[in-house]
Amino acid sequence: MLKVTSRPHESVEQLVKRFKKMCEKEGLTKDIKRSSYYEKPSEKKRRRLRKVEKRILQLERTNR
Repeated sequence: MLKVTSRPHESVEQLVKRFKKMCEKEGLTKDIKRSSYYEKPSEKKRRRLRKVEKRILQLERTNR
């Protein structure tokens, strides 16, 4: 659960902005978007494979 405490002399807009940043950091926005519609099992598998391939490419780049 995310909690945002207001700082002295902080406006509501700034507080909401900090809250949104925290949500993005935690990955909540991605989870909500992904679960808002049905995803076929084949699409899930394809997405996972792309994620793995991306991770492998990043590891290869850093090991050079």
